[in-house]
Amino acid sequence: MKELLLGIDIGTSACKVAIFRKNGEVVAAANGDYKVYYPKPGYAEQDPDEWWRAVCKATKECITKGAVDPSDIAGIGVDGQSWSAIAVDKCGNVLARTPIWMDNRSSDICGRLNRKIGEDEIFRVSGNSLTAQYTTGKVLWYQENLPEVYQETDKILQSNAFIVYRLTGKISQDICQSYGWHCFDMERGTWNEDMRKAMGIPEGFLPEISPCHAVVGTVTKAAWWKGSRSLRAGWMRPAVRWGRASLTMARHRSREARPAGSVSARIPIRLIQG
Repeated sequence: MKELLLGIDIGTSACKVAIFRKNGEVVAAANGDYKVYYPKPGYAEQDPDEWWRAVCKATKECITKGAVDPSDIAGIGVDGQSWSAIAVDKCGNVLARTPIWMDNRSSDICGRLNRKIGEDEIFRVSGNSLTAQYTTGKVLWYQENLPEVYQETDKILQSNAFIVYRLTGKISQDICQSYGWHCFDMERGTWNEDMRKAMGIPEGFLPEISPCHAVVGTVTKAAWWKGSRSLRAGWMRPAVRWGRASLTMARHRSREARPAGSVSARIPIRLIQG
């Protein structure tokens, strides 16, 4: 029976990767560093592809340090910093470095929207004041300042969703990260069409929302091959089975337990809010 879980956290200064047993015992842990770029005053950016390379490096270190057989990993959970705005095209290519949570470049845009729509109305729908730190203003900043990026954008991803995409090829949106968009209806847990239209956000930019406990995908053969080649270890080798205890770190639990020992073609992935 597979007894190990792998957790990935995309932090601001580094990613953290840990392999642990289902009782919470840590088998091995490692970090992978990357830069924060400050091209102008008030700007703070990161390169999502650097996140991915750091995740691969740290995972290899965990596998080696813990003398782990990758086939013993039952599932993977991914969390990350909030309020990214990772623009990807239809092929999943990153179109620009993403402004991160401490970026203030869209302050003027947020001010205009607050005056146009009304601060109270925005707060009523989203449960959050519209400020530059959130995803909404960053995306509209692309429209005004990087039109070539905006035109090529197929989806906007959050940090954990980007890593999940690299692992699985699946586009997703963690419900707990959705509040970075001010067209997210906090009461209903869905996208609010009226607010989306009022803000001028293209419907196609918004991924389908997933609960934190949902299995959103499995590690693909392509990711396995690329990861194995770069890591020189088959850490993304397909899993055979997964039990009902796999990813106890999810903040929201399913009301219906997944049947124990149900078959999965590859390692299952969950989005987890950081």
